[in-house]
Amino acid sequence: MFERLDQIEIRYEELTRALLSPEITNDSAKYQKTAKAHSEVAGIVEKYREYKDLKRGIAESRAVLVDETDPEMRAYAEEELTKLEARIVGVEEDLKVLLLPKDPNDEKNVVLEIRAGTGGDEATLFVAEVFRMYNRYAETQKWKVEVLSTSESGVGGLKEVIALIEGDRVYSRLKYESGVHRVQRVPATEQQGRVHTSAITVAVLPEAEEVDVKIEAKDLRIDTFCSSGPGGQSVNTTYSAVRITHIPTNTVVSCQDEKSQIKNREKGMRVLRSRLYEVEMQKQQDALAKERRQMVGSGDRSEKIRTYNFPQNRLTDHRIGFTIHQLEQVMDGKLQPIIDALITHYQAEKMKQETGAAV
Repeated sequence: MFERLDQIEIRYEELTRALLSPEITNDSAKYQKTAKAHSEVAGIVEKYREYKDLKRGIAESRAVLVDETDPEMRAYAEEELTKLEARIVGVEEDLKVLLLPKDPNDEKNVVLEIRAGTGGDEATLFVAEVFRMYNRYAETQKWKVEVLSTSESGVGGLKEVIALIEGDRVYSRLKYESGVHRVQRVPATEQQGRVHTSAITVAVLPEAEEVDVKIEAKDLRIDTFCSSGPGGQSVNTTYSAVRITHIPTNTVVSCQDEKSQIKNREKGMRVLRSRLYEVEMQKQQDALAKERRQMVGSGDRSEKIRTYNFPQNRLTDHRIGFTIHQLEQVMDGKLQPIIDALITHYQAEKMKQETGAAV
């Protein structure tokens, strides 16, 4: 591990010098690329230097205990040694996490797709509430949310909503949200006060850039139609809504939220690129693809990754056995404790895999 850290520190110093050279500063493309590479290793180097400082401090404290006879100095050195040894354990664990293989999509924006599963009208109402939850969380992270497509239900819920979330490391935070989310509560339409169980599906796709996915014009069929509201009735008389079909994969994307056909087409292409990118990633990473398909499933209640139990004010993530009795706050966008727990769990799993591979 430390040989690799030494190499990273050397690379960091090379990149630091490069950022000051006229050849790089005068070329914006090269500067951006170099600055990105510099920022990717800066955190590791900072933590490694902290580790080395602690190692030096421990060596100095041990030397004092060997050479010093003054009781006060020895007591001070022992106290200092205890503090430093406790700190270095945590720093070493941090370094192990920082050295884990990076997910190439972590820096990307995401396309968030939420759809009603089992549960009828109640499921569509929960789709709207979960979308609001992610909106509120995005606000706390200073991310931008742009709705790409919606399909409303007759009771004021959403059968489906697709949105683009842009900001700093969005995918790294939301990638574990994909799956079936189950809700248990008394619906507003329930006359006898019985608790009903419904389910929705959440899919978080890394947004693909044009350079990630090449789409040929000949592979597209683009149809236009009038936008529709709840129940399917037409809400305008212009053909502004767009349906894009990628013929080779039979992937279909519809977008009707904008009044402009051009804008709807642009939004539809962003969703299409992300879906095709996800398909390509699945081909390249069969094991991960299988896991994701199992997680998202069909929207059946039995496939849930998380349960929102309103009568007991309880949220449980079944993958990691995490439970929190603050459901009202979670629905208001306070998702950080759950996201942190998921990241910590999966980082620990990666560390086990890395350790096993090393052995």
